[in-house]
Amino acid sequence: MTPIFVPGGGRPERLGATLTAEGVNFAVYSETASALFVSIYDELDHEVARFELDGHDGHVHHGLVAGVGAGLRYGFRADGEYAPQRGLYFDPHKLLVDPYARSVDRAFVRSPRLRLPRDAGVDTAPLMPKAVVVGATNAPARARTKAPTLFYELNVRGFTMRHPSVQGPLRGTIAGLTTKRVIDHLTFLGVDCVELMPVAAFIDDGHLPSLGLTNAWGYNPVTYFALDPRLAPRGPQELRTMTDLYRRAGISVILDVVYNHTGEGDAQGPILSLKGLDARTYYRHVETEQGLELVNDSGTGNTLRCDHPATQRLVLESLRYFVEDMGVSGFRFDLAPILGREPGFNPQAGLLDLIKADPVVGKSILVAEPWDPGPGGYQLGQFGKRFREWNDTYRDDVRSFWRGDQGKIGALAGKVSGSAEIFDFQGRKPSHGINFLAVHDGFTLIDLVSYLDKHNEANGEDNRDGHNGNHSWNCGTEGATDDGAVNAQRRRDVRALLATLFLSRGLPLLQQGDEFGRTQHGNNNAYAQDNDITWVDWEKADGALVDYVAALNDFRQAHKALTQDRFLTGHEKHGRRDVIWLHPDGREMTYADWNDPAASVLGMRLQTESDDLIVWFNRRMEPVLARLPQGYWTVGMVSDDKAVLPVADGAATLPPRSVVVLVMGQIPVTPPEEMPPPPAEPPVTEPPNIPVTEPEEVPDLPEAPPEPPLRDR
Repeated sequence: MTPIFVPGGGRPERLGATLTAEGVNFAVYSETASALFVSIYDELDHEVARFELDGHDGHVHHGLVAGVGAGLRYGFRADGEYAPQRGLYFDPHKLLVDPYARSVDRAFVRSPRLRLPRDAGVDTAPLMPKAVVVGATNAPARARTKAPTLFYELNVRGFTMRHPSVQGPLRGTIAGLTTKRVIDHLTFLGVDCVELMPVAAFIDDGHLPSLGLTNAWGYNPVTYFALDPRLAPRGPQELRTMTDLYRRAGISVILDVVYNHTGEGDAQGPILSLKGLDARTYYRHVETEQGLELVNDSGTGNTLRCDHPATQRLVLESLRYFVEDMGVSGFRFDLAPILGREPGFNPQAGLLDLIKADPVVGKSILVAEPWDPGPGGYQLGQFGKRFREWNDTYRDDVRSFWRGDQGKIGALAGKVSGSAEIFDFQGRKPSHGINFLAVHDGFTLIDLVSYLDKHNEANGEDNRDGHNGNHSWNCGTEGATDDGAVNAQRRRDVRALLATLFLSRGLPLLQQGDEFGRTQHGNNNAYAQDNDITWVDWEKADGALVDYVAALNDFRQAHKALTQDRFLTGHEKHGRRDVIWLHPDGREMTYADWNDPAASVLGMRLQTESDDLIVWFNRRMEPVLARLPQGYWTVGMVSDDKAVLPVADGAATLPPRSVVVLVMGQIPVTPPEEMPPPPAEPPVTEPPNIPVTEPEEVPDLPEAPPEPPLRDR
């Protein structure tokens, strides 16, 4: 191919590189560059041509190169003033990746040369990935957007590196997720929505190379369309193939997307793309005595300027691309309040409204991580009816109850009944909250019950990174042990926690490997551990625990009383109440019971037209006799499969540290005379959606900032 520039032949309508009948049209947005160039590269990475984009339409620089087509490798260069103290980083020696590129030819690698000042005169092209012009796309995808019932969070590389059915070059890639045994595992669990941690092309954090570490999670993107070549070495088709296969298996695929910052970091960071094209347009700045400084609401050095039309266009067009071309069913938005910062958070901010109103993106599954480390960044419950939200209060309150914290019985009731104090307004439902016990940034589920403290020494920061407040416990021994009694206790606690998750209103989310006891050996911030710490060890999987998780999901789906998407009120309707909160003595909970700091056992009776069941939570270390309402009760589920659970004479013996579900049968039984009489005081008719044991307070920002970094990614 011989590139030939066509003077005046470019068009401004589509940004990036677009195949046309005449060649390839290039268009770049920049409000402050004096000139934009496209550099063309051959297969040996030599620059064979450089053309200035001669068209100017508003702030779009555009031009047409004939004689070239799909497979062309290119990059942009921008000229203008170099004054970082004024947010200007123009340097034609810096090759820049097209922010609209659909593919790049290699991974990003850090080098001090990528951040040298303009007067150093160092061409960065040999260090930089080249964008690749992609040919005609597939037929429009048919994304699966059915309402999910079970989310599963996974890291592509960590999930597939040691999977026995993923061999050779497929390991660590999106293609590795398409093997039959991987899909069979997910469908056996009942997963119908897989959430992929970031797959966009990213660069290592600045301090990692000196520590001999690399980013394992991908929360440091440079591009927003192009997949990271380490995860998709065969190009974007890997993702499209996966989504097609998963859709046929009844599984939606959603992407964890990072529209809050890029890997270009602060003013001393590398110049890779947006910073070199137009930093003042794409990143938020603030005036200081020293000049313009990059805002750091993301905790990583820069913050995307999501209230600017050019940034909004970049976000929306990339989201549409993944839905329409790649078959993705939705998105989980990392540090989502930044999408609504103007600069303070506004739930009706322009970009959030555009996402919700978009005829393509707005119909997809939208999930917000509702906090960022900036001022006023904790916004749980504020994202409106179109968004679901990660509910960290569920994680913390359920962990605290099972750890044994006093005064948590009311908080537990509020969480298992759907967190109405957070979501019950403006037409929202329990399904707007995503309940989780563990996710990527924190302990795994087995580590939660095995470690009192984090053990992040491998991260090279003297164990200063990561969250300190984990609401964890170790069952008497820190870390791995051969003590059979300790391991049995941990097993019971994990099973009780999982039962709590699946028996709660709201949507459950599992982290990869928590269904079979995956450990990170106490590392609760393993972002930089691309090794055995984060690679899922399938050979050590607890198959019995996998079976148990699948059975929990089956039980949940079989009982309408557990999945009705309505908040519980306790009010009578059609001769029954949707919830009755029970004391183990057999009576309804009273205000005194809710305020008892030592309360450790709770019954939740749920009733529908076709369903009547009681969920018992017992965190005590000894069995508890629970008196039952009149009726014939059978055991539906018990978390401790080693326990014998007698149900007779109007009572059930709850095993230590367990969750038990009793289901009403068809044979009425008169309770024995020794059953306690009804309480003298009136029963409580409303569930304690907001715990009555403590004053209502605004939730704290989840462990960050004050200790840098928020999440070392």
